[in-house]
Amino acid sequence: MLGVLAGVAAGALLGILFAPEKGTVTRGKILKKGEDYVDELKDKFSEFIDTVTEKFEAGKKDEAKAE
Repeated sequence: MLGVLAGVAAGALLGILFAPEKGTVTRGKILKKGEDYVDELKDKFSEFIDTVTEKFEAGKKDEAKAE
């Protein structure tokens, strides 16, 4: 995850340095892309939490059956 964030930061910096468009347009694009990455990370984190919760619940059920 740290590598992804570092890549995003490096890409944003290079995008600003070599952008052929006005700064406001470029910053808007970077902001939009950053928001997209944040949304994607939130979705992946939510999926991770759901998976962990399901496994935890399944483990509790298996433990209850064993008793």
